[in-house]
Amino acid sequence: MADLALNGGPRAIAEALPAGHVTRSLIDEREVEAVAAVIRSGQLFRFADHETSQCTCFEREASAYLGVEHSLLVPSGTMGLVNCLVGLGIGPGAEVLVPAYTYIATAAAVVAAGAVPVIVEVDESLGLDPADLEAKISPSSAAVIAVHMQGVPCRLNALAEVCARRGLALIEDCCQAIGARYFDRVTGSIGAAGAWSLNYFKNITCGEGGLCFTSDYAAYERMCFNSEPGLPMWMRDQRDGEPDWQGEPFSNLGLRANELMAAMLRVQLSKLETALGRTRAVKATVLAELDDAPTHYQRQMVDDPAGDCGISLALICHDAGTAQRMAAALCAEGLGTGAAHREGFPDRHIYRYWDSILSKRAWHPGVDPWRHPLYQGSVEYSPEMCPRTLDLLGRTLRFGLNVNMTPDHGKQIAAAINKVDRGL
Repeated sequence: MADLALNGGPRAIAEALPAGHVTRSLIDEREVEAVAAVIRSGQLFRFADHETSQCTCFEREASAYLGVEHSLLVPSGTMGLVNCLVGLGIGPGAEVLVPAYTYIATAAAVVAAGAVPVIVEVDESLGLDPADLEAKISPSSAAVIAVHMQGVPCRLNALAEVCARRGLALIEDCCQAIGARYFDRVTGSIGAAGAWSLNYFKNITCGEGGLCFTSDYAAYERMCFNSEPGLPMWMRDQRDGEPDWQGEPFSNLGLRANELMAAMLRVQLSKLETALGRTRAVKATVLAELDDAPTHYQRQMVDDPAGDCGISLALICHDAGTAQRMAAALCAEGLGTGAAHREGFPDRHIYRYWDSILSKRAWHPGVDPWRHPLYQGSVEYSPEMCPRTLDLLGRTLRFGLNVNMTPDHGKQIAAAINKVDRGL
């Protein structure tokens, strides 16, 4: 205890760790010139020349990166998830199982598609708990949204097995884990459909945007219809006669992307592997330097550590009191952290703060999924309904990693954690 900075000892991290993010921190003249070139061209509309537009080129490049057949650029990750659900034919009358630890947008997308979200506990992976998932499947269940939080893939093998056995569609929410891999595949290519967020805080960004993707053409076609009510007209203008649709076109939302965002995203995507190479090297160093048998915590469960994006580190303390003491001691050592779930921090990534979901509020009574005549199920919510999730998050310390850090910074982070764990 005497050597801890909290008690007057020297700090383990003498100089502040570098701030930063992922590819956002690598923005340079390439993005500026890509956007400027589009402005100079005057071609700002994606359907001016659909086959060669920036949007189409980005969608093709993203599909190739993911290893899927089809991608569609949309204005946000939330809308990408809505498109996944609509594309797979999931709507009123259906339940969709979502983790208790994810941004509220995951559950909001389910409501926007007309379905009912069912909230499932997370486990030490901080992703969906396969056992609780299976326990909450009902006759109304149609799909599962598996969320890869803070760059770490969830337990996809176990979740995919449950979905296959119970006849549920698996959708991957990769909004916080663009570029993550699960053994030999890129996350997002394993489920029936998936989505990226291209928001300012995500691994690649154009400020705001989203991408939905699938290898199922029928689902992709429905995603396109859902996003663009004028699609039959635009595509007819691009081709000789009416396109040969497999399904009947329908009108719903206007989610058209634009050429400026796509031009920036093409450059950002080209930098992704370089950025993740840096963050993965930092996290690998931290993990290698941490004590093998720590006293006060355990590491987050990760099926495939090599596939982790390396943008975050999670330590699960043995109890909430220990987490508070470790956080205070680590902050004094120069390593800022705090429990994921703590008093005075109403994080919308934790289900108990999803006010509009817990109170079952829709924008109009006629589209309320919980009271829709097609819905034959029954689901109840409460702030305490997932006690295991609240317990885990109340004792989980989070640390952010970024492209401006080096393996030496990783050694400093590990040294601070080891010092506090040994001396507390």
